Amino acid sequence: MTELTTDKLQELVIQALEDLKAENIKYLNLEGISGFTDRMVFASGTSSRHVKSIAQSVVEASKKANVTPLGVEGEDIGDWVLVDLGEIVVHVMLPETREFYDIERLWSDQTARDSKA
Repeated sequence: MTELTTDKLQELVIQALEDLKAENIKYLNLEGISGFTDRMVFASGTSSRHVKSIAQSVVEASKKANVTPLGVEGEDIGDWVLVDLGEIVVHVMLPETREFYDIERLWSDQTARDSKA
């Protein structure tokens, strides 16, 4: 299997998020800005169980595409699960956690774009 481009990996991630009914899916393109990733994808779940399930769906989809996550953090609590795919870091959070940390705003030089854009 050929290596996925960042765009194709992002499509795969967003499809996995949509498949499990993640809410408020957004992404930031950080290419040339961040030294640790090219993209960040954000999504919300309706409960801790939902957040964990969404993140697990991203992990499973990436593994099926021969992309092994570099790490998964936060599954034990489930209010914020981070899936590090190298080129893309996926944040799945409860809405209140997402609002509290407001990571999207921290990268204010970039505009969060809807996944459908």
